[in-house]
Amino acid sequence: MPDSRDLSSDPPVADPARPQVPAADQTLRILSFLARQRGPAPARAIATALGIPRSTVYHLLTTLQEHQFVVHLPEERRWGLGIAAFELAGGYSRQEPLARLGRPVLADLVDRAGESAHLAVMHGRDVLYIVEERAPRRPALVTDVGVRLPAHLTATGRAMLAALPREQVRALFPDAAAFADRTGRGPRRPGELREVLREVRDRGYAIEDGEVTLGMRSIGAVVRDHTGWPAAAVALTWSASAGSPETETSAVLSAAARAAADELERRIGRSRRA
Repeated sequence: MPDSRDLSSDPPVADPARPQVPAADQTLRILSFLARQRGPAPARAIATALGIPRSTVYHLLTTLQEHQFVVHLPEERRWGLGIAAFELAGGYSRQEPLARLGRPVLADLVDRAGESAHLAVMHGRDVLYIVEERAPRRPALVTDVGVRLPAHLTATGRAMLAALPREQVRALFPDAAAFADRTGRGPRRPGELREVLREVRDRGYAIEDGEVTLGMRSIGAVVRDHTGWPAAAVALTWSASAGSPETETSAVLSAAARAAADELERRIGRSRRA
């Protein structure tokens, strides 16, 4: 016997191509778009690229700004990723994929360099250490897994900050109040940090001398993802009073750190350094 139900009362079949929560879909598309850019972008460009009404883009950006997922640069009328977005990236790293890929690379680096090594990711204005490999008969360091340190004072942080768009660095360190201190050394104002990062770009790696722990030095190299974004940084740390003359030590360790960073880039899917 035919089914006598009123078929018109059945719920409509959802269109799989249409998002069920448009606002959430648009928000995630905006964040993904900003993550692919080399620097902050105008709201107009976001709206055009994604096909979202400009008024909707402004409303969503304002909400994201309230939750620190984006920052607004009013003088430039542009929007960039905020601290909360960096924390999401740190959360991904804490869930192990990057740490698992990096651990054997760092173990090999320690074997070759004879100094302790660590891998860190950005976490707001800090770096978060996700792997540490300690060399035999070397002093204990403060860079244990899970430790956070001010990015502008560390070799890993400087390597990553130097690879960020300058506008993003300015958003993270807008004034002197953003600069933490540990040993009385290191940049304390935006202009001083800009000079430090310029030297990192010119040199190709970052250095830190007693700014985290007096008597200890570090060399760091950035690890970029497939978009060219700084995903992490590798660093070697050693005692300033030990070993070969400083210029020789720096040359050897910087080459080792950069080689390890290149290898980790290859493992996370980046075929060559930008």
